[in-house]
Amino acid sequence: MQKFATLPSVVGLAIASAGLMGSITSANAQSSVPVCQPPGAGEYLLLVVSPTAENRTQLRNALPNEIKTTTCQYLNDTVTRIGGFKSIDDANRWARYINTIVGLSAIITTRPGEAPVQQASAPRVTYNPQALGQGYAVLVDYYNRPEIVTSVQQTVGGNVGLASYGQRPYLLAVYTTNQQEAYNTLQRLNERGFFAVLVDSRNVILLRSVVR
Repeated sequence: MQKFATLPSVVGLAIASAGLMGSITSANAQSSVPVCQPPGAGEYLLLVVSPTAENRTQLRNALPNEIKTTTCQYLNDTVTRIGGFKSIDDANRWARYINTIVGLSAIITTRPGEAPVQQASAPRVTYNPQALGQGYAVLVDYYNRPEIVTSVQQTVGGNVGLASYGQRPYLLAVYTTNQQEAYNTLQRLNERGFFAVLVDSRNVILLRSVVR
């Protein structure tokens, strides 16, 4: 993929918007959209929430021709996949640009580095649902393998919670208003082999503050 152009500094972080995701109502249209391919090794990926053809046209018109895009499905949502970023800063710079110019939001993710070490503990299932406030949430997809909780705790250096995002359960690795802390946690988890994503915490429902 060709090198991305340098962007000027723009205001605001564009990350996943479940409110926009929730507005997608055409299940039949989504059924023909292929599932998004995962990031390559060392690649950071943007999945831009773009449920309508108009969204996708506006996005395409706002991007340089050398940037390749693919329409695909992530969870239950139609998104535009933009890959090729070599650092989280590059991915975030383009997410900001897209949010400022087109008004769309994006999930930032990368490929796990190595298989996580599995442990024998499992999360408890007593829930107390509550919405998180403004900030950043780093979520870990544990693929219905609760035994990895201890490994995630060791990686982040503290307790982890259980949360719901996009109607799917995730481990909540960190909830913070500090952008750099969220980035550092995301990178650390992916380096250790976990599939982690950075999302807008306002769209996350906390089910349990601590799992063991």
